[in-house]
Amino acid sequence: MKRWIAGSALLLGVLAAPVQAQNITAPAPPVPAGITVEAVKVPGPSLEGNLEGNATEREAMVVLPPSYGKEPNRRYRVVYYLHGFAIDARNFFNFMHVPEAVAHSATRGEEFIVVIPDTLTKMGGSMYASSVTTGDFRAFIAKDLVGYIDSHYRTIANRGGRGLAGHSMGGHGTWVVGMSYPDVFAGLYAQNACCISPRTETVESAQAMAAVPFDHVDAAGFGMRAGLASAVAWAPNPQNPPYYVDFPIRDGAVDPLVIAKWANNSPVAMVPAHVTALRSFRAIGHDVGDKDSLLRDDTMMHEELNRFGIKHDWAVYDGDHTNRIGQRFDEVVLPFFARILDKE
Repeated sequence: MKRWIAGSALLLGVLAAPVQAQNITAPAPPVPAGITVEAVKVPGPSLEGNLEGNATEREAMVVLPPSYGKEPNRRYRVVYYLHGFAIDARNFFNFMHVPEAVAHSATRGEEFIVVIPDTLTKMGGSMYASSVTTGDFRAFIAKDLVGYIDSHYRTIANRGGRGLAGHSMGGHGTWVVGMSYPDVFAGLYAQNACCISPRTETVESAQAMAAVPFDHVDAAGFGMRAGLASAVAWAPNPQNPPYYVDFPIRDGAVDPLVIAKWANNSPVAMVPAHVTALRSFRAIGHDVGDKDSLLRDDTMMHEELNRFGIKHDWAVYDGDHTNRIGQRFDEVVLPFFARILDKE
């Protein structure tokens, strides 16, 4: 059900309280005249039964273009935009100034519905994994969310009318959801994607991860929290509470099976088994800032796509992990989808 609607003159209101102290917040953005913002609750059957106890009903921010309320017979392209780690959908929407980007696109003659789903978990992020511990967030995005939006809004309700994009953990999600469900989206755009190459651990780092008390995850720091979120998403074990995970340490040595399970969720490692899926997209784009620590990993993905002859747009731009992502969503990502998605 819809929680509220913001008209052209209203801001989004009070920020949602963070689930954990380290989650990122951002002030509400202006909503330009003609833009409508709705916060909806999306049922998530794909998330039911998750062992972590994450909510199965998820908030999604829906931004409607200026003509949506004026042209009741028109249908619209949809860009699904995935947020990063330790931030929820509402605050990512705030930080990215999505209403302004949708308004700017409209002035260029290209109107979209933009949907930002919430995938914040108790550990700080779903990693957009299919996990009995966190929930199947890949299916939630590709099935539950898309199905809800198509049934509640006037969308172009087929693959040609849908694009998938995301930043950081959301960039990772763009790759893994896209490769897992290539029949749902016509194109992908990953901004500063994290977690591209297979993650490894030393004995010392694996022992440190396994030693974090379950009720002290937030106090362990951002990096450790991200590591724990990745672990429970990628190597779940329903018989090993309270984390319901297999940590990458066994008998004093790094457990190669757990490391292999992690690698199974690495986008660059997934490419060889998903070449047909990747070639099926009308277009693929990805980028990274030249001052972003993820430059090496994202370049690796570019090189792997080239190795298999998968056409894609690739850019290294002047910037870091966050300082230009809103601008690039407005000026690069939405125009990218304007070129490739169907118009009614």
